[in-house]
Amino acid sequence: MGGLRVDHAVVSGTFSLDGEVHEVDNNIWVVGDDEECVVIDAPHDVDAILDVVAGRQVKAILLTHAHDDHCRVAPALRERVTAPILLHPDDRPLWELTHTDELWDMDLEDGQSIKVAGASLKVLHTPGHAPGAVCVYVHDLDCVFTGDTLFQGGPGATGRSYSDADVIQESIRRQLFRLPDDTVVHTGHGDDTTIAAEREALG
Repeated sequence: MGGLRVDHAVVSGTFSLDGEVHEVDNNIWVVGDDEECVVIDAPHDVDAILDVVAGRQVKAILLTHAHDDHCRVAPALRERVTAPILLHPDDRPLWELTHTDELWDMDLEDGQSIKVAGASLKVLHTPGHAPGAVCVYVHDLDCVFTGDTLFQGGPGATGRSYSDADVIQESIRRQLFRLPDDTVVHTGHGDDTTIAAEREALG
C-alpha cells in the first residue's frame, strides 16, 4: 500500500478574462494514497486529470479559485468521477463567467478541514487574486497548494477584474507566512518554491 503522496502533471490551454485570451500551462495536483484522492483544480483536459488520478476514488474536486483555466472542466470531471466540486462562494461571479447553467456542490470556508487518505487538507481563504481564492495546507506532507495566490517570485497577478494587490499581500502575510519555513509551495502555474524563499522575497 502506498502512503499519502502528491501526484502532478502539467496541461496546456487558455485563460480568458476581461476580453483577453492567454495561452497558459497549468499544474494538475492530486493528493491521496493508492485508494483515494482529492483533485486540486480542474484545468483544460479531463483525460489528463484522470491520468493522474489513475483509477483511484476521487473524494472531491477542490478549486483554488474560479478563473476559467482552473475550473473549466470541473463539471465534466465531476460527471466522470462522481465527486463533488468545492469552491469558495465569494468566487461565484467568476464561476458564472464560465458556467452559466450549473453550480459547484459544496462551499469552501476558511479553516475547513477536508479528509483524504487519513490526512487533513486545511482550507485557507486567501482573497486578492480572486475574491474566493483559497490555498490548501497539508501538514502531513509539509506542503501548501496556493493556486494563483503565491508563486515562485511573489504574489499572483492582480491587474484584472475581481482582484486587488493590497488584499493579496495581506492574505499571503496573514495566512501563508505563518506556515513553517520549509513548507513546499505547489503553485497553479510553474515551479515549486518554499514559504521561506517567498517570505524573504516579499520582505
